[in-house]
Amino acid sequence: MNVIELLQGQLDDNLINQLTQHIGAESTEQTQAAASGIISTLVAGLNKNAATPEGANALVSAIDRDHDGSILEDVAGFLLGNKQTANTSTLNGAGILGHILGGKQSGVSDMLSKATGLDSAQIGKLMISLAPMVLAALGKARSQQSVSVDNIGDLLSGSVKSQANQQQEMGILQRFLDADGDGSVMDDIANMGMKFFLNRK
Repeated sequence: MNVIELLQGQLDDNLINQLTQHIGAESTEQTQAAASGIISTLVAGLNKNAATPEGANALVSAIDRDHDGSILEDVAGFLLGNKQTANTSTLNGAGILGHILGGKQSGVSDMLSKATGLDSAQIGKLMISLAPMVLAALGKARSQQSVSVDNIGDLLSGSVKSQANQQQEMGILQRFLDADGDGSVMDDIANMGMKFFLNRK
């Protein structure tokens, strides 16, 4: 199972159109590229977090507590605020971003802004909207494929490595998440622009 491909498969034309209106973007292509970039970045961030036993335990605990995957049944309804869940943490995109990216959040926003042409406020709004979807996909995998503390790291690393094999730029994205304020790595990704996030080789 490739989590990144599963999530990008959820980004159909209808959802992209609605997200474009939601963030006030000029084109659906920009939104598509930014959404793909956000998903790739968040999965890579989760992979980094789950690389330790403590991180894997914390992630699985959060999934069991707040993310059963049910929001994937109506992604647009939940992500755009038309539907609510009984557990408010399920849709707390800002909180999820803080856990996954920590101090890297503004750097990711800047990187995606440079690469797509959207401004940082639009990227931030889109990140908050999409973050719950990433955890929902892991919740679905946990319930349907017996993903556990022992193998969630393998699921995430396998997804990231698969994407990296298809696109060498994914490796640069991983380097960005490992770097401490390395602006040159951010520029490397930004210079590749939308073609990377739109899977164009």
